[in-house]
Amino acid sequence: MLKKIFFLSLILFIVKTGNSQILISWLLGDKLNSPNIEFGMDGGLSLTNDLGNKKSTYLRTFNLGFYFDFKLKSPNWKFNTGLRVKSNMGANDIPVYSLNNVTSDSIFKDGSISRQLGYFYLPVLLKYQFKNQFYIEGGLQAGLRTKATDTFKKSVNEEDDLNYELDVSKQFARLDAGITGGIGYRLMGGNGMNLGIRGYLGLVDVSKTALPSSLKNYGWYFNVGIPIGKAKSSKNP
Repeated sequence: MLKKIFFLSLILFIVKTGNSQILISWLLGDKLNSPNIEFGMDGGLSLTNDLGNKKSTYLRTFNLGFYFDFKLKSPNWKFNTGLRVKSNMGANDIPVYSLNNVTSDSIFKDGSISRQLGYFYLPVLLKYQFKNQFYIEGGLQAGLRTKATDTFKKSVNEEDDLNYELDVSKQFARLDAGITGGIGYRLMGGNGMNLGIRGYLGLVDVSKTALPSSLKNYGWYFNVGIPIGKAKSSKNP
């Protein structure tokens, strides 16, 4: 079983598209599920921001990944982990900084920056499910950054915008880590989809530059989790 999990994780790190992840997960879903292990896909809306940018606003993106729920000795407790293959941090409306180019600085001086930091995130949580199918969860989350882009934006008129993308990977640390927790509900008497809200607060300063002096990721995930192959595994003796 551990070999299968490792093999799936390795494949999903290598592939770079959501379509490949979905295909592989659906193909292996039946084999990864058992009476004590639930495997599934999850994804949804992410709202993220940077602690350190006082004027920034939330960045809205989508996240996608897979999860495992391992039943513990107590029927109400589960160990939850998985991998968010597509997960962005960052913020909107970040104040513009100098591009060291007189023309570019003049064009974007009244604009703003939209920042996207792409991560692979690995959550490790304990989950408690109540009899009414609501659950709470909490734990840690570690991330590996894959990209970092600042998009300079300037509105010219109501229909047109000027955009300039800048790779800022060297300005941000590769690793991120923090605490995470949330609440959710299981449909179909605890055997259906998960509907959940999960928050994340980064504890690591991900900025390598002097200004701002400290940047920490935080955000909210509004996700739907879909078990794959659970119906078949529950019928196995």
